[in-house]
Amino acid sequence: MPLPFLTADRAHDDDAAAGVDPLGYEDRDRWRRPYRPGPWRVGGAALLLLLASYVLFSAMIIAMAGSLPAAGICAAVGALMIVTAVRLVRIGVEVSAQGLRRIGLLRSTTVRWQDIAAIRTAQQPVRWLGLPRTVQGQAVLLETVRGGAPDTVFTTHGADFLGHAESFERAADAIEGWAAAHR
Repeated sequence: MPLPFLTADRAHDDDAAAGVDPLGYEDRDRWRRPYRPGPWRVGGAALLLLLASYVLFSAMIIAMAGSLPAAGICAAVGALMIVTAVRLVRIGVEVSAQGLRRIGLLRSTTVRWQDIAAIRTAQQPVRWLGLPRTVQGQAVLLETVRGGAPDTVFTTHGADFLGHAESFERAADAIEGWAAAHR
């Protein structure tokens, strides 16, 4: 019995033939991510969840040994690791009819479409996987109407697009399309 499934870079043949958008933009008022989380982001979250399972298992062993305060601390650390892994997967950019939302690990910022002067792709030095090391790459830059230095939305060497230049191009085109349609 064949079991069809979707991969990150290929939509199911039946959906493509039916004209169904794999990212589902029929409801433009909902916040949507115009790209899928990259393998580096998902892999990092998976490793963090694996470590959290070990910490929670050790909390159970410590609780059975009779030290409930230490078990509670281990359980709290495990829960914090799970919350961090979920938040790590959510990091990125979301769009809706209201504007563009950049989600970070600790905070999120939303910019209304009316407040955006331009969204463009530029060749420049970018940080490799968010580390201090910089390499030459492309970045999607956001310029607001109030001026100032443009903000980097995402880059070719970030956790979502490292090694997937065509995914970066599709995401940049999608963001620019949303900006053109809603400004």
